[in-house]
Amino acid sequence: MLQIDHVSTAIASVRVLRDVNLTVGTGQMVGLVGRNGAGKTSLMRTVMGHLPVTGGRITFEDIDLSTRPKHARAALGIGFMQEDRGLVPELTVEENILLPVWVSKSLKPKPRLDLVYGYMPELTEMRDRRALQLSGGQQKLVALARALAVGTKLLLLDEPFEGVAPALAQRLADVIGRLRAEKQSILISHSDMNHDKSLYDDVTVIERGANAAAGAAAH
Repeated sequence: MLQIDHVSTAIASVRVLRDVNLTVGTGQMVGLVGRNGAGKTSLMRTVMGHLPVTGGRITFEDIDLSTRPKHARAALGIGFMQEDRGLVPELTVEENILLPVWVSKSLKPKPRLDLVYGYMPELTEMRDRRALQLSGGQQKLVALARALAVGTKLLLLDEPFEGVAPALAQRLADVIGRLRAEKQSILISHSDMNHDKSLYDDVTVIERGANAAAGAAAH
């Protein structure tokens, strides 16, 4: 489904990714693991078109993503949960969830909201609240809901549990676990180097912007 082949990228002429390889198959949950600053967020942002591909290739269902504008990811069925949540503070919970749906020409708001609220019914109670009125953990739930609203084929979840209270972290884990059980394709990043590999179909470890083996060989 998602194929990352020898991908490199740079920020202000500084290389932040070097020949990274990663694959997410249909119905798989793949872990992207690395310490803070290892390049996890840069890789997800590159997939989403926020950073340019300076080498290698990213394909999604045989489509070269570098040929598509970044707003086209939603139309392709890719949902992105940013580490910093990326919500619009003045918009309501429901408006934030619907933002990427409005970009898509194929998705209808009501069915996508019904799906999201089915997974996270607690959001119906706060649907009319502005994002700035929510706690950090509640904002993470909304960010996951927004990704799910358009992620009909693939979800990219960047550090979903970072900075979240234990109760809300467990709630996020429950939702992600249900998605995995239903064979949703997911790429999920985290910085816990002592992760349980049994949670994933595959795990890619990244160090200094490269796959761990390549990084070890280069340093």
